[in-house]
Amino acid sequence: MLLTDVGSIISFDQLVEVLGANKLWLCFLSLNVTIHLLVLSVLTLWALTSRSSSTTSSATLGRSASTQKQVIGNSKKMTQDPVRLDPPKDTPFTANELSQFDGSDVSKPIYVAIKGCFSFFVWIVFDVSGKREVYGPGGSYHVFAGKDGSKGLGKSSLKAEDAVADYSSLTEEELKVLDDWVVFFKKRYNIIGKVTPTSTVSLI
Repeated sequence: MLLTDVGSIISFDQLVEVLGANKLWLCFLSLNVTIHLLVLSVLTLWALTSRSSSTTSSATLGRSASTQKQVIGNSKKMTQDPVRLDPPKDTPFTANELSQFDGSDVSKPIYVAIKGCFSFFVWIVFDVSGKREVYGPGGSYHVFAGKDGSKGLGKSSLKAEDAVADYSSLTEEELKVLDDWVVFFKKRYNIIGKVTPTSTVSLI
């Protein structure tokens, strides 16, 4: 329809009013479509993000469960394979006799004495031959072999001057460390005797 034909039907003012109304309606429609597209985009992004987070969480939970099962499995394995210890022996040793078991003679076992009851000058002797690479010559704890090095164990010291039996100068915290060593030795190594009171002077 031509503009002249429209003019013959409606007046010019009416035509302007119609076009203006249509323009406002088109603007409103365009804005409405834009809002809907924006909302749709936000919902799509949220859905993708949620799915990604869910996948990541599932994978993390799966790894955690797997790790937990592995740790539990290792713990069970350790529990199933305890160190088999012989009944404690009460063989008496002098300090001189004990010194002969420092690992220098490969035909002899390696013995280590550790805190027993210092007030009664009694030290427990452990057979650590199973860890010759640790307590034998060149080993990291060889300084304690063939003697009582309770003070050094309590101080966490590998100095020869600290590897002595007299631990009376240890602090409360160091005494706790020494007690932990005693518990460790009793769980890992056979008790084969004790250092007798007659060797007190030479031990200290």
